[in-house]
Amino acid sequence: MPDRETELNAPNQQSPSAATEADGPPEIDEGRYLYCLVRANEGPSVGESLESTGVDDEPVSVVVENGIGAVLHSCDGLYDSSDIAQIRRWLVRHQLVVDRAGEAFGTPIPFQFDTIIRGDDEAVRTWLDEESETLERALSELAGHWEYRVEVVETDPIDDNELLDRDDRLQELRDRIDDAGEGTAHLLETQFDRRLSELRAARRESLSDDVRERLTAEAREVHALERSPTASLSTELGDEADSDTDQNGGETLCRLTLLAHEDNEGAIGAILEEVASTDGLEVRFTGPWPPYTFAPELGDGESTGSSQS
Repeated sequence: MPDRETELNAPNQQSPSAATEADGPPEIDEGRYLYCLVRANEGPSVGESLESTGVDDEPVSVVVENGIGAVLHSCDGLYDSSDIAQIRRWLVRHQLVVDRAGEAFGTPIPFQFDTIIRGDDEAVRTWLDEESETLERALSELAGHWEYRVEVVETDPIDDNELLDRDDRLQELRDRIDDAGEGTAHLLETQFDRRLSELRAARRESLSDDVRERLTAEAREVHALERSPTASLSTELGDEADSDTDQNGGETLCRLTLLAHEDNEGAIGAILEEVASTDGLEVRFTGPWPPYTFAPELGDGESTGSSQS
């Protein structure tokens, strides 16, 4: 079972219909803040609380139409703040609500932070009805599937001397540097360093490709992420790494996100245990998460506003 750490990642879908914000956040007299969509044939009934408070401690409820539920709370504006600590609290609460909805109903389709549909519960029902075919298909495709994150770190990176022993070209350049004059030696040293970088990149790519190929056999989708976690909301909140060097001195070889059925979690864990048994490699496996990365884009009208602080 992977660790269930707090790692807030921006979903890739947009709001049901995103309002243009060129002139600043849109005004909203009455709206519904959306956390996620769920199949609501089972679980809490229409309007029943998830026994959870949402962003800004608002009570969370579920509005259902055609067996599809929107997990939401009532609001009268977007959530915007220059206080990073406040934004973090909102983000954490947003994710907790999505997590609890997933526990109650099964795999949700999560919305990005601050997705708001203008109007009351009836406006939400109307939207659910109009988009029911698209939403039903999306929920069916994602049913039982969750997102998992994998990071492979080389805790004891291979040193230059070992690469030198393995590569004839490096050895040739080293010999020529020793016999060269100052100007030529500088040029050769540049070539030497470039060759070292090429070998490290090729080794990293080979190891990453092997891990990815093995995981592909058990996951529906596998995607590479930036080796530095710059794409996550946790990064925006101050957890970013400045390079591909792990905080404990190792080097991140790859970061992957997987969409896999919950029944395959054990098989994925077994593969990663084998990878982690390799000397000098460490594997970090987190999840299951709602499928933030794999959620579909929804809608293109003008009934909602969406703001990412």
